[in-house]
Amino acid sequence: MQTDMVALVKEKAGPGLALIKKPVPIPGPGEVLIKIRKTAICGTDVHIYNWNPWSQRNIRPPLTIGHEYVGEIAALGPGVPGFGIGERVSGEGHIVCGHCRNCRAGNAQWCKDTKGVGVNRDGAFAEYLCIPACNVVPVSEAFPEEIVAFFDAYGNATHAALMYDVAGEDVLITGAGPIGVMAAAICRKNGARNVIVTDLNDYRLKMARAMGATATVSVSRDSLDGAMARRHMVEGFDVGLEMSGSHLALDQMLSKMRNGGKIALLGILGEQARVDLNEVIFKSLTMTGIYGRRMYETWYKMGAMLEAGLDLSPLITHRLHFTDFEKGFAAMQGGLCGKVILDWSVQ
Repeated sequence: MQTDMVALVKEKAGPGLALIKKPVPIPGPGEVLIKIRKTAICGTDVHIYNWNPWSQRNIRPPLTIGHEYVGEIAALGPGVPGFGIGERVSGEGHIVCGHCRNCRAGNAQWCKDTKGVGVNRDGAFAEYLCIPACNVVPVSEAFPEEIVAFFDAYGNATHAALMYDVAGEDVLITGAGPIGVMAAAICRKNGARNVIVTDLNDYRLKMARAMGATATVSVSRDSLDGAMARRHMVEGFDVGLEMSGSHLALDQMLSKMRNGGKIALLGILGEQARVDLNEVIFKSLTMTGIYGRRMYETWYKMGAMLEAGLDLSPLITHRLHFTDFEKGFAAMQGGLCGKVILDWSVQ
């Protein structure tokens, strides 16, 4: 097997990324080496590219980035049963300690010592990735490879959208990024009566409608009250999914929830965000923070929905070779895209 590989790396503090050569990782005890086939660019990767304040606090260059991927097993470290060379896999991007109370109670998604692939340790934007065997997720060959490439993000959407029962309910989704759009499709697939999506980006609102949203609202010019009235909503939304990270969107969501409504918070809010706790109290609202995926129940739900006919392919707007990564990041920066897929085949 080759000893060197190409990787997309945050080499130093500051904007930008670089394609460099580095050694292929060698799997140690309990580890699996994955040959990467395709990856998808996430908003987190864009933050790292831009070197925003979050990245400055959390990223330690040099670092291979990326955490959305599909590949095949290339090598097994000592003591790894149950996997075979060439098996198609993706992987849970949160490496957990396995020893804290949450890990031992089966709630590893809440591990206080989580390390993120492509954030706190080398990631998947490379020809090869090495992760613990317990994080490797076998994936059916029946699922389209490009869809599997963004299973990590699909998992975030699934965790948030299925946090509460949406069957027969009216759902408000604030934020029409790829995860918000996927959440709209998931809610509709699981029986939501109405799914209304709000955003400022008309391109992505159009995508949300294509993926199953019953209505979209451009908050700069359209009325959410009007959209609710046209769908005969009297008391407000039953379930809210905050995907935007905008405190203004969260404020609007709180004001439009019915008494006893439930909100899942996935978007990362800025320091200026303030929650009106009196509204939460007097409306008896339930609010839950969502981080990553349930390990590993969410992965089973994801596969089951694809088997039941959930089609995420309209979300893919760009297919590029990894050497054209700058075009992919430019598309993400401009907001006129869905999921951007990078092919890691060597030309």
